[in-house]
Amino acid sequence: MRHRYLFIGGLHRSGTSLAARIAGSIEGIGTITDAPVPENEGVYLQGAIPHDALAGAPGRFAHDPAQHLVEGGRFDQREVRDRLEADWTPWFPDTPWRAEKSPVNLLRSRLYQQLFPLSQFVIVTRHPVAVARATEKWSDLTEADLVAHWGRAHALALADATRLHARLILRYEDLVAHPGAARQALAAFCARPGEGRAPEPVRNGNLDYDLRERMPLPEEASAPMAALGYGPNGAVLPLETPAVVHPLREQREAVARIWPPG
Repeated sequence: MRHRYLFIGGLHRSGTSLAARIAGSIEGIGTITDAPVPENEGVYLQGAIPHDALAGAPGRFAHDPAQHLVEGGRFDQREVRDRLEADWTPWFPDTPWRAEKSPVNLLRSRLYQQLFPLSQFVIVTRHPVAVARATEKWSDLTEADLVAHWGRAHALALADATRLHARLILRYEDLVAHPGAARQALAAFCARPGEGRAPEPVRNGNLDYDLRERMPLPEEASAPMAALGYGPNGAVLPLETPAVVHPLREQREAVARIWPPG
């Protein structure tokens, strides 16, 4: 295989599309564009792992055990890897890296690492209250339900991340404040040149919402919020978990010098 995968995952409205566009601006990283599917999500362009709108429903999919895919499960097969590769290939340019972005990647990292051992992972996250208020228009769930789902999804993702060889956490709040630094961090993470066209101008969508809590935050969200540096009333605090893990010291230290910014 002449290319490697950069899998980008995060809940809906967390900034995964922004992260993918920034990654795609880096020389040697190709992304899916102009595909006839929602938000150019690669999960809809493959037939190896069944997926539909209900399988990735905002505010629900992390509660479905069938959506948490790990090594050793029924999709851990060479035939699945070969079908994914065949289905995705027509949608990617011929580049050393393919950045595939789908929300459910948040819960598929361990399986994808098993199928594509040289793959790397980006976890994109956003304050849970902002995610809840940005997705409530698509759901009949309460804000408490949506925040609890955020907690479940990130608890699983952070536990899975301890088994990954290479992963990078990009918080939406840092992405929108420092898109140039995010681009440099992604380039260093993939050992690509950091020069090239500047990232697009970015506005902070959190400003669209009053992030003061309307109710006590669900207990399910407390531990992942602390690990990811999220506090009450929309507060963004220092990360308690390392932003980058990489097996090569040179790349790990190069990213750590850049990310998180501040």
